[in-house]
Amino acid sequence: MSAAPATPTSAPRTNPRSRVVIASLVGTSIEFYDFYVYATAAVLVFPTLFFPNEDPVASQLSSFVTFALAFFARPVGSILFGHFGDRVGRKTTLVASLLVMGTATFLIGCLPSFDSVGVLAPVLLAVLRFAQGVGLGGEWSGAALLATENAPEGKRGVFGSMPQLGAPIGFLLANGLFIAINAAMPAGADGTPNADFQAWGWRIPFLLSAVLVLVGLYVRFRLVESPVFRGVQESGSVAKIPLGRVFRTSWRAVVVGTFGMVATYVLFYFMTTFTLAYGTTATSLVPKIGLGYSRGEFLTLLMIGVVFFGVFTPVAGLLADRFGRRRTLIPTTIGIALFGLTFQFWFAASQGPITVVTFLIVGLSLMGLTFGPMGALLPELFPTNVRYTGSALAYNIASILGASLAPTIALALWRPDGDIFLVGLYLTIAAVVTLVALLLVRETRGRDLDEAEATAAGTAPDRVGS
Repeated sequence: MSAAPATPTSAPRTNPRSRVVIASLVGTSIEFYDFYVYATAAVLVFPTLFFPNEDPVASQLSSFVTFALAFFARPVGSILFGHFGDRVGRKTTLVASLLVMGTATFLIGCLPSFDSVGVLAPVLLAVLRFAQGVGLGGEWSGAALLATENAPEGKRGVFGSMPQLGAPIGFLLANGLFIAINAAMPAGADGTPNADFQAWGWRIPFLLSAVLVLVGLYVRFRLVESPVFRGVQESGSVAKIPLGRVFRTSWRAVVVGTFGMVATYVLFYFMTTFTLAYGTTATSLVPKIGLGYSRGEFLTLLMIGVVFFGVFTPVAGLLADRFGRRRTLIPTTIGIALFGLTFQFWFAASQGPITVVTFLIVGLSLMGLTFGPMGALLPELFPTNVRYTGSALAYNIASILGASLAPTIALALWRPDGDIFLVGLYLTIAAVVTLVALLLVRETRGRDLDEAEATAAGTAPDRVGS
């Protein structure tokens, strides 16, 4: 007798590689677009619009405090979205985090100024900034997991660098728009902001974020869950309380992952926020000496440097796949430490735009080299059933330690005569801290994602739900 024909079974759906790249990239591009828009506005217009009754230094510091507020909200987002990302799935959580972040950004563009509603204006700004941070707390980790959990074998480094590309893309979108607005509404010869820009021009980038959010939602609704997470669901090993599981079984990974990101964050916000404050005539609002460029001039120089940030981000992903995460990140971190020592003798002593743009290119190239591999390294430190929560916590706690207060500390270390040696030294100290953490991390290249916890903590991954 002939054998009965086998019953055909349909293979589980998977995400096409192009969709994975686009969906992970578009979300983080929107994320960083939102944050760059806020960072730029925090330097250029928020001090006078929302804190006009304070002296210039206090107004700028108050504006930077609201900038920092979102970083303290990010761990809240890590816990909230991480819980559902590890319990329900990556796709639904990615959509929700994008909605929260995008809505908050749009509403910031609708806020009345202090002159209209008084103290309610900065209060509403702070509330929306906190909501923006909550959304961001769940965004990056979900995008990184989307990329790494769907990556082909041996390509997690380069796929993990795709969401990292959102940082330079978001910067170019946000600041390119600010340059266009500045060209249409130029500042006065003494650096006084244009009246139309102060009244409504600054709102345009915030309101346009709604268009980007719609694009991101369209792409993400078409995703399916990663095979790795589906395996956790099918095996019944979903953690009931991911946060508790992380701190019980993967706390070492949280610690080394957090400190392994500190220098990245300090460099990131020094190169994009502090340099803008130091380099532009907006520093005339503060009784300290800067470089004196116009807003449009310096943003143009900064955008040239950010192109190199974008180029070296995927290059770092390729290097991380070829040589390993640690062998890529350790020499880069040493380079960041040395770069910090040059701030006074290179940037502050700049004699022209060539010197300035060279400084920006070097710093932002180092940013790409340190930022690119993190999209793979942090997820690889955690087992699948707590990977969303664990990687989000490490990433976002690092944002508090490395970025939330970096602009404020830099402003405090920036001496009235223009000396910024201590600002650079602060970056060097942060790099030393990160270097120690990286020396404690075991290499994760080539590891199965389910072996991640063993790599980080020296123990076998725990697959039993909490």
